[in-house]
Amino acid sequence: MLLLLVRTMYLVVCAGAIAGYISTSSHPVLIIEKYKFTAFLVLLGVTQLAPIADLLIRKKRIDIISAIYFGLLVGALLSYLTMLALNPVIDDPFQPGVTLLTTLFLTYICISFLIQTKEDFRFIIPYVEFARELKGGMPLVLDSSALIDGRISDLVDTYIIETDLIVPEFVLLEIQDIADSNDKNRRSRGRRGLDVLAKLQESTHIDVRITEDREKPQNMTVDERLVHVAKDMNARIVTNDYNLNKVASVQSIHVINMNDVANALKPRFVPDDHLKIKVVKRGEAADQGVGYLDDGTMVVCENGAEHVGQDIDTLVTKVHQTSAGRIIFVKPNV
Repeated sequence: MLLLLVRTMYLVVCAGAIAGYISTSSHPVLIIEKYKFTAFLVLLGVTQLAPIADLLIRKKRIDIISAIYFGLLVGALLSYLTMLALNPVIDDPFQPGVTLLTTLFLTYICISFLIQTKEDFRFIIPYVEFARELKGGMPLVLDSSALIDGRISDLVDTYIIETDLIVPEFVLLEIQDIADSNDKNRRSRGRRGLDVLAKLQESTHIDVRITEDREKPQNMTVDERLVHVAKDMNARIVTNDYNLNKVASVQSIHVINMNDVANALKPRFVPDDHLKIKVVKRGEAADQGVGYLDDGTMVVCENGAEHVGQDIDTLVTKVHQTSAGRIIFVKPNV
């Protein structure tokens, strides 16, 4: 609404300015004096080329626009300084041509250089902010398998994720198609994905955005479109799909596989694993002994009270994981 108001005001101001220019009592341009109304329409049409270009270029990236903007400024400044240095040694007939070529060459080089290095430096109008883009700030693009899996919602609840979550429109349509399937199991999976998305949107400490697929590339699979979106937004992909993981990795897109995350967080020890510990003190129960791993994890040994101060070989019986930490229960391996 605000953008429409700005465009309307621009049209009114242009119309007023052109009308004032044309209504001059003795206009210096005879053809405008003769065809005032036609001249008004032509000039007004020329001024509206900017809003038309604005409407046609639907997607605008501030880093690219600002790189072009500053490239033009730096190129013009360098060409001016260059011509000041070259003027004494260039004959007058050649100066306009040399000035033109120098300006075109330097502005192209500056714009090209800034566009190629926009990932290293971020340019923000009306001032320039030089800052490295931190990898932790990259948004996460969710695919259908990550939403249907549901563990992303549990991960968000732990407050470990602070960046934006992006759900492309075509991923949402894919989940809706699955939810409308005639197959009962498939329909259940689709509805679970929609429920997980709804839960994520209700979260108060994370932003979930459903992005519109404006370009809608033709003859591209969902995986290829996900990679295209992630590349365009400088984002990471969250998925359970092994094939998508490989396709994205080949194209240098960072991928977070929920299965890999689960494997990384699973306990280091499972029942019947051998564990050598030093019993350092008695436990709460009369026959218990307590030891610690190098990372500080508590190990409770059944019938270990008599081994206080000794290094003993044990078998893991149970691993208890809580939000406060992990406790490993063992028994002497005798």
